[in-house]
Amino acid sequence: MENQPAEPIVVFMTAASAEEAMRIAEALVDSKLAACVQVLPEMHSIYLWKGEVERAREVLMIAKTTMAKFEGLQSQLRAIHSYETPEIIALPIVAGSEDYLKWLTSSLEGS
Repeated sequence: MENQPAEPIVVFMTAASAEEAMRIAEALVDSKLAACVQVLPEMHSIYLWKGEVERAREVLMIAKTTMAKFEGLQSQLRAIHSYETPEIIALPIVAGSEDYLKWLTSSLEGS
């Protein structure tokens, strides 16, 4: 696959509940900051927070977007998220179906 000018990425995010995850997912897609956000079922997270080991139930979201949209996605997520420090991790898509990647980038146009 040749390098796409829109630089497709996937962004991993977590939320405290399915309701919050769905609200975030819909907001990101509605504003064309993500072409798609998958909301996965509840999982258990164990993490360090302020020097203590914490345990929580969370919902994972996986967004498909581009680097050009990342700052806007991050900004909107922070504005509506309940966490003080939400997880927002972007990874490049190094290869993928040409048709899917065309759909992804064209879905984000015109915003």
